[in-house]
Amino acid sequence: MENIIFEKADGVATITLNRPKALNALNTALMTELRAAVQDANEDELIRVIVITGSGDKAFCAGADIPEIQTKSPIEARNWSIWLQSITKEIEASQTPVIARINGFCLGGGLELAMSCDFRIASDKSKFGQPEINLGLIPGAGGTQRLTRLVGRTKSMEINMLGQGALIDAAEAARLNLINCAVPEDELDAKVDEYINKIKKLSAVTIGLIKLTVNKGIEMDLDRGLYYEAEAFGSAVSTEDFKEGTSAFLEKRKPEFKNR
Repeated sequence: MENIIFEKADGVATITLNRPKALNALNTALMTELRAAVQDANEDELIRVIVITGSGDKAFCAGADIPEIQTKSPIEARNWSIWLQSITKEIEASQTPVIARINGFCLGGGLELAMSCDFRIASDKSKFGQPEINLGLIPGAGGTQRLTRLVGRTKSMEINMLGQGALIDAAEAARLNLINCAVPEDELDAKVDEYINKIKKLSAVTIGLIKLTVNKGIEMDLDRGLYYEAEAFGSAVSTEDFKEGTSAFLEKRKPEFKNR
């Protein structure tokens, strides 16, 4: 893989976008490798958490590769957008929790990628936005849709329609619930590790059910969402981890989940 670095250690798969000279801009080659890495991690039973981050200390990802977009016809651009969306949907649907570790610019396609992750942890120097409009474009990998679901219509309109004029810092992103938290740069890795360690102590199968239920439920009306939750609740009770978790609680000991 030439455009990402893919590493596995201690139950964690780390995917590093590795185009630092281009501020880790997304192109077809990088996204193809990213999709393969996410699929590999999902198929590995030893992997409990996926971390996506950017190479260097300037950017998580500053957006899509503009020279590549310039070469596309309208039909090719539409199809490329659909393809990018399919990758972000795969990340969103991953049974394995995905953390975006953000240090620096998180713009355009980079923010769209981060929004498909379950957790977004950023350094306090990070900047967020959807500046496609300054190029005569609109977001094409979910920016108009996920951003609205995360921060609401009013703020989404501002960020999407004003582009470079509406970039927000990490503190504001945290206030808007666009990210989970903002920490000093020298504390970023420790905060990511804190999330990883908490996840690894829990049942992987139950985490997968929660992720599925939240993501599916937000697309449903309340009654359908509640029914879907009840179905998932029943599935959770059928697992070995439910038996272990409840037994450990009653026996006043820490559970030892088998992820089954």
